[in-house]
Order: sequence, then structure tokens, then C-alpha cells
Amino acid sequence: MKRINKVSVIGLGAIGAAYASKLHDLNPNCVQVIADEERIRRYKSDGLWINGRRCDFNYLTPEVEAGPADLVLVAVKYQGLQQAIADIKHHVGPETVIMSLMNGISSEEIIAHTYGSENLLYAMCVAIDAGREGTDISFSSIGRICFGEKRNPSHSPKVRSVKQLFEQAGIPYEIPENMEHAMWWKFMINVGINQTSAVLKAPYRVFQEIREAHDLMVTAMQEVIELSKKADVHLNEGDLAAFDLILRQSLSPEGKTSMLQDIEAGRKTEVEYFAGTVCQLGRRYGVPTPVNEMLFRMIRVLEQVNGRG
Repeated sequence: MKRINKVSVIGLGAIGAAYASKLHDLNPNCVQVIADEERIRRYKSDGLWINGRRCDFNYLTPEVEAGPADLVLVAVKYQGLQQAIADIKHHVGPETVIMSLMNGISSEEIIAHTYGSENLLYAMCVAIDAGREGTDISFSSIGRICFGEKRNPSHSPKVRSVKQLFEQAGIPYEIPENMEHAMWWKFMINVGINQTSAVLKAPYRVFQEIREAHDLMVTAMQEVIELSKKADVHLNEGDLAAFDLILRQSLSPEGKTSMLQDIEAGRKTEVEYFAGTVCQLGRRYGVPTPVNEMLFRMIRVLEQVNGRG
């Protein structure tokens, strides 16, 4: 098992910054952040503040030939993924493990088109309520990273290496036996809570307290459950209940989803990769998806009203 001593991170949004800060706390010299010159100037000038504490990372532009990292963490939004794939080129070698912390169920396949699947691990973030305003990142729950090979009846050397790193850095983790099921479960969550919160402009409290909002979220998620049966993944009502427990016990009432934060900040959302994917799969499998069709149109309108559509 190879020890991970050098980690490269691309994407300092709420998720990327939160977990990168844990690695920085472990050893500032073990983590480096890939960013363009304009972002680096802003981070160095304004600082990147994580829960009220300034975190000064080692920043590198994509052009710097830094040499292969042991682990590359990809934490960008989908619209930035192709650029990120190009920007990590100098950080990927034959033994570099690549993990995507992105939402959705397709980023691993997209990354594998360029770098292959041999050193790719599947990953997702659960129960983290990090938010970003400018260069200020805050969270009350760091949640956990679920990761592993597509199937994990036992732990491969790559998985054991990342597990050791996360334990040293104090990053909560889980290694599901069936990562495909786990990722569809997270996709179901994003389709439900992210999109309905963006349309209703509502923090988690609204879904914890108002039945009609909670019901709307659930109907969007149930369409993903029906699609998962066609894809031989087989989500069920127990998966809905598992998220409901997180919603009510782990998420800050005033916390906001990443899509709601995007709408409020006038940023492009990931609706094409949530509702858009649901509708596309619905057409493929012959499964009606009226709720997600509605959410897709509504969020696209909100984007255009904000001038980012």
C-alpha cells in the first residue's frame, strides 16, 4: 500500500475548501491547490476564510509542471469539469489516484475518458452543509466522504491508502460495499433537495418543518427511484428514509444547498446534470418524469432572470 504524501485539489468551492482545509491542518506541505492566476490573486489578496480562520494554501497555476501527486481531488462544478480535466494534467502520473467530489453520477466516466479508470476511485460527499459567500466558507457539519471502487467486498490498496490519509486528517469517511448504489442515492438527494430548495429559495428548515415542501422534494426523488430500477441499481423507500434522517438530524436548519447558493449568487446551476439527466434517462427507459421536467424549466428561468442562463 502506497502512502499518500502529496495531494492536489482543484475547485475551492464550499466542498473543496472544507476538505482541503482538513488536509492543510494535517500538513500544509502535503496539499496544493490548482487555480488560474486571477483566482490565485484573489485568494492571496482577500484570503480564503474557512469558519472564520484564514487558510493560505500552496497555489499553483495549471501550467506549472509540479510532478505527479499521489491523490488528485476534483471538486469543481460540472460546467468546469472539462477545463479541470485539462488543468490537472501535470499532476497526474501512472500511480496517481483521482477522486471526484462532484455531485451527480457521471463525472467519473467523463474523467476516465482522459485518464482511464485504473486509478479512479468513486466518491461522493454526504451530510456536509458547507456554504460559500465570496472567499468565506462556513460549515457546521463536515459530513463524510463515501468512496471506494465500484464494488468493495474487500479494500483495494488505493482504497486503503486514501482511508489512511482521511484517518490522519480527521476526515470522516465511509467505504460502501456497493458504490454505484451509494452514488445513485446521492444523485436522488441532489435531484430532490437541491432543485426544490432552489425553486422555493428555501433553507433546510423549510423542508424540516413544512410538509408541502418536503412532499415536493420526495416526489422529485421518487422519479429517480423508478429510474434506478431500470438501471438495475434498485433504490427504495428505505433510501428515502435514510436521507430524511440526515435532513432532520444532521443539517443546520438555516443551511442552504449548493444550488440555492448558486441561484442567490447569480451563478450557473447544475440543473442539466440533475433534472436534465433524469429527463434524459426517463426518455431512454420510458419512465415519466413530470416533476423533474417542471423543475428543469423553472430553474432555467431563474438562471435567465439572473442573467446567467
